[in-house]
Amino acid sequence: MCLAAALLLTACTNAPQKRLIVLGVDGMDPHFVERHWSQLPNLRRLRDQGGFSTLATTTPPQSPVAWTTFSTGLDPAQHGVFDFVHRDPATFQLMSSLAETLPPAHQFSIGPYLLPLSKAQVRSFRTGRTFWELLAGRGIPAMVIRMPANYPPIQHGGEQLAGMGTPDLEGTFGTFTYYTDDPLEVAHDVPGGRIVPVTADRGRAILPVEGPPDTLRRDRARTHLDLTADIDAAAAAARFRIADRQFILKQGEWSPWIRVSFPLIRHLASVRGMFRVYARQLQGGIRIYRSPLNIDPFEPALPISAPSGYSRDIAKRIGPFYTQGIEEDTAALRQGALSLPEYLEQSRIVQREHQALLRDSLSRFHDGLLFFYFSEIDQNSHMLWGKHEAELLETYRTVDDSIGTVMAAAGNATIMVMSDHGFAAFDYAFNLNTWLARNGFRNPLDWKQTRVYAIGLNALYINLAGREKYGMVHDGPEREALITDLIQSLEAEKPAIQNVTRMPRTGNRFEPDLIVGYAPGYRASWETALGDAPPQVIEPNNDAWIGDHCIAAEAVPGILVTNRKPTVADPGLKDLTVTILKEFGVLPPPEMKGREIY
Repeated sequence: MCLAAALLLTACTNAPQKRLIVLGVDGMDPHFVERHWSQLPNLRRLRDQGGFSTLATTTPPQSPVAWTTFSTGLDPAQHGVFDFVHRDPATFQLMSSLAETLPPAHQFSIGPYLLPLSKAQVRSFRTGRTFWELLAGRGIPAMVIRMPANYPPIQHGGEQLAGMGTPDLEGTFGTFTYYTDDPLEVAHDVPGGRIVPVTADRGRAILPVEGPPDTLRRDRARTHLDLTADIDAAAAAARFRIADRQFILKQGEWSPWIRVSFPLIRHLASVRGMFRVYARQLQGGIRIYRSPLNIDPFEPALPISAPSGYSRDIAKRIGPFYTQGIEEDTAALRQGALSLPEYLEQSRIVQREHQALLRDSLSRFHDGLLFFYFSEIDQNSHMLWGKHEAELLETYRTVDDSIGTVMAAAGNATIMVMSDHGFAAFDYAFNLNTWLARNGFRNPLDWKQTRVYAIGLNALYINLAGREKYGMVHDGPEREALITDLIQSLEAEKPAIQNVTRMPRTGNRFEPDLIVGYAPGYRASWETALGDAPPQVIEPNNDAWIGDHCIAAEAVPGILVTNRKPTVADPGLKDLTVTILKEFGVLPPPEMKGREIY
């Protein structure tokens, strides 16, 4: 009997396990796909094996919000992520909606230095349990590669590499540097980067590389290295040196990853980072682009993977790779540091890294769950939508090639290709704070004392004088009358505004009161996102950022294509979360409301 039991146990252990591969493609638009089925053979083949449908997104349809809903199976009011940015209700300062870095709880002071006696911590604002956390808790293997809004990665949640929301080494979402000898340029910061004037002395230019703040100093002075460029203008080439590294680039060439060490506290400690260089112009002038400082996956200064050594293991197999959460440098294109062809080449570098990372993940995936995220369609849609169809289709085809790679390696695995939202044109910018002031809802002289204000891309906050404390406004007839008036007035703003949605009141200090759903062709201005109020209510969008999705949710659904036929019409992101759990026999928790798609 014991022998029979042992044989039975062995048979059960060796029995084939469930295998599920989920490919998360940010911004894949169902209407674009339907126009180009013939050029997307692998996606079409997957559809023919199973099914295709739209996938309802969140309100608002912003990537951090939608991916967090997918991760947790919860609505924004439950998981606490409402926008790319939140406002601190005590100070009205903008802050990341995803996480914050807390200093060490205990420090020892020596002169100008603060020596930590405990580790700094990164705290996520997201609440709720993720589906891979629930799977790992049941012993089901989970590999989650670059899931957005998963910084810092959850410990004891399987193997994870953080995605969108992971900062660069300066603590931003990505800050490029552009060096130029243009005499009309002066040193200044621009959105997403900085412009640094340089001069060449007998062909040598010193390019300052600003590093992260020295967190061991009281004044948190910035660390610094010099990148020296010895330029041969006749050959249109340059030799670059930094610390003990050197490399040669011709005009129009990209460097590999350059790994560097920023010294702290008189060289007693250091922080590792890495960057790429693009020699845009070396003949007839100096134009040099440097990528944001990425966290070095070999020696990460911040928690970018779980287990902590997982990023190092990956880098040993495939080499260094972008670790910042938003890799495609759309800011450099918007600020003129890269042309459109140069930006697309930078995007292709990112795509090649994604393909190497995907192949590595597939080679190590045996059973359980594999989630893999692609950012390139979303970022390129922002820059190409409606005006560069052929270039955008090429990005879709690159992802389609990766889908084919997965299908060839999947065996009997269930495959899901899904996106968090679709896309629309961004032709006009709506200055919501200007509209609020024009219609008597906001004090134009002191917006902190106003009744209503906008911060972020879709959010409105009620600020009845003297009654806001950490985002909590007492309910009452005055507030209800104000909200009713706001909704009616905004929804009368045709064609710019499609709808306005009330948010449930849960007590979360970051929660907005209303979500504004813009009509296709319109979106909140960049100034609105920062809380500003330019003179005009509506302005033409003359930015290089020409496509967007932060509008009315029903106008930009995502996509679901699987090798199994869905039995539920019009599924949403929460339905997909529930389906993933039930695929492995895991009962979703009570707070996770959703239907099973199959």
